[in-house]
Amino acid sequence: MRLIIFIFLVYFSLLGESFAYIEPGIGSIMLQAIVGFIAIATVTVSFYWNKFKMFILKIFKKEKKIEKD
Repeated sequence: MRLIIFIFLVYFSLLGESFAYIEPGIGSIMLQAIVGFIAIATVTVSFYWNKFKMFILKIFKKEKKIEKD
C-alpha cells in the first residue's frame, strides 16, 4: 500500500503546467456520446434477453400429446 501511495505522490508531484482549452461545445458532445452508449447498450441487452427467453421457453416447453380414442 505504501508503494502505491509513493507512486501516486511522485507521479502527481512531477506533473507540469498544462495550457489547454476545452471548447464550450465539448459538454454536449460528451452528453451525446453517453446517451448514445446507453441507447446501444439497452438495445443490445434487450435483443439478447429476448433470445435467452426464447431459448429457455423452447427447453421447458411441454408438448401436448394428442390422445386418440
